Amino acid sequence: MLIALSFAEVGSRFTGTGGPYLYARAAFGRFVSFEVGWMLWITRAASWASVINGLMDSLSFYWPALAAGAGRPALMTATVTLITWVNLRGIKLSSRVINALTVGKIVPLVLFAAIGLFFIDASRLIPSGPPAFASVTSATVLLIFAFGGYEVVPVTGGETRDPRRAIPFAMMMTIVFVTLLMTAAQVVALATLPDLARSKTALADSAVTFLGAGGALLITTAAVFAMTGNNFGQSLSGSRNLFALGEHGDIPGVFAWVHPRYRTPATAILVTGAVALALALSGTFTTLAIGSAITRLFVYAVSCAATLALRRPRFAGVVNRPAFVAPGGPLIPAAGALLSVGIVAFATPRQISVGVAALAAGAALYVVTRLAGASARRVDEGYLEEG
Repeated sequence: MLIALSFAEVGSRFTGTGGPYLYARAAFGRFVSFEVGWMLWITRAASWASVINGLMDSLSFYWPALAAGAGRPALMTATVTLITWVNLRGIKLSSRVINALTVGKIVPLVLFAAIGLFFIDASRLIPSGPPAFASVTSATVLLIFAFGGYEVVPVTGGETRDPRRAIPFAMMMTIVFVTLLMTAAQVVALATLPDLARSKTALADSAVTFLGAGGALLITTAAVFAMTGNNFGQSLSGSRNLFALGEHGDIPGVFAWVHPRYRTPATAILVTGAVALALALSGTFTTLAIGSAITRLFVYAVSCAATLALRRPRFAGVVNRPAFVAPGGPLIPAAGALLSVGIVAFATPRQISVGVAALAAGAALYVVTRLAGASARRVDEGYLEEG
């Protein structure tokens, strides 16, 4: 919530497409903003790849062949292709699909949590002892993935009605709702399913214990809707990140190409889908989830810092005044930035090296693009004060 409140304030200054990329560009300049946009795109591609592996794991509850073998990559490829095609056809179609899938996942999860609370064994909620420090730190990094995603809300600001007011509300309500629903589901699963840690389909296995086979089908359906909707969201927001980099001349302009009929960033959509599929076919859910968490922590830290930076007097009259201001002066964005940096310290050296390698690859691409003669484009970024 500390990070979301910071995003809500800084996001209420902007109306353009790009989200954290635009915040960093206004506050810290072109190179830092490029790295933020680049890392945000990598986060989306890795998240998409991670969740599609989770989707295959959920479907394997009824179709064991998806746990391994040729069926798994074939269905992954078909799913990514379909999502990419829908996203290519337009943001209205994509948003309608996402809204329908959201309803389809929320209703079963609410039923699971509400009914399951009557069947919990409270003794399972009593800790058996303090966990190992390594377990706590690895869980903390995974929680960043589990509760993350709200940073994509402002990315499509340029295609949003009244984004300066809609985005702050959406940021905060996302965290509140997700926290309540995920906590309730976690309590029910933990208190009804013995040996929870060994289950790859924890909610479906838990539902069997108090709802029978029909409950497992209900939850598996919800999981499929949830992860498919997540995939649509990753395609939608990730491609807009890549488009913003191309639109501003930070990477070759072909990535900013807009389809003449559908008015969507076609190149960015196709490349994002292809990279996500390649990552999905080569990794596992947990590995990709942790990689996604590490890259997004960089985005969180810079965005919180931008919230503080844009409050400085020198930006008055240049950047839009915020439609929402986080309370407590500098406390909330400063705490959000420090926590983001601090959680990275919980990662393993290998995980940190992946993040550093991603930053280095982005820097190399930036330098090559600049040497090739690309220059900053005059784009309406949605933050300049009118008049």
